Amino acid sequence: MDSPPNGYWRSTLRLIFVLLAVWALVSIGAGILFVRPLNLLSVGRLPAGFWMAQQGSILVFVALIYIFARRMDTLDHRYGKDREDDAP
Repeated sequence: MDSPPNGYWRSTLRLIFVLLAVWALVSIGAGILFVRPLNLLSVGRLPAGFWMAQQGSILVFVALIYIFARRMDTLDHRYGKDREDDAP
């Protein structure tokens, strides 16, 4: 609670931008830009580039949602936003 009032939003925006960058790197990078090198590997009987474009980026997105929720709980607790002071 001793931090400046905009520290919560600065931390939240930093988290959002980092997670969006990871998502962009995985979805665009692995699904489009690095598909040829990834296709040299395989996941099951499918080329890894195809698998990352179809399934891998979705799994990474779900993991990022989980990470976001956990980190936001931590930030809410750190900045005292987890209290229900507005309750009627």
